[in-house]
Amino acid sequence: MSNTIFTGISGFPTAPTAPSAPSGAPGGGGGSFGDTLKNAIGSVDQLNQTSDSQVTELLQGDRQDIHNVMIAVEKADVAFQLMMQVRNKIVNAYQEVSKLQF
Repeated sequence: MSNTIFTGISGFPTAPTAPSAPSGAPGGGGGSFGDTLKNAIGSVDQLNQTSDSQVTELLQGDRQDIHNVMIAVEKADVAFQLMMQVRNKIVNAYQEVSKLQF
């Protein structure tokens, strides 16, 4: 079963990828989580900017296809909601780790 939610969002990978070469950092990821997160945020921002420009063009009368504008707005909204849920999970994980006693 494929996950079609991520199809329009290029910053979110559909399957986890293994690092190509281990780095010297603990965990061996080499910052790939941070890079993935930055790419995802950039993708959400790009979707938001695209939908904003399409709405502006529609309001100025330069566009006539309201359907495509609404699709772009909904894509941006879904991507933003997904980003907020990922942020909430990261914050919750951080709070759980900070509660651990060593």
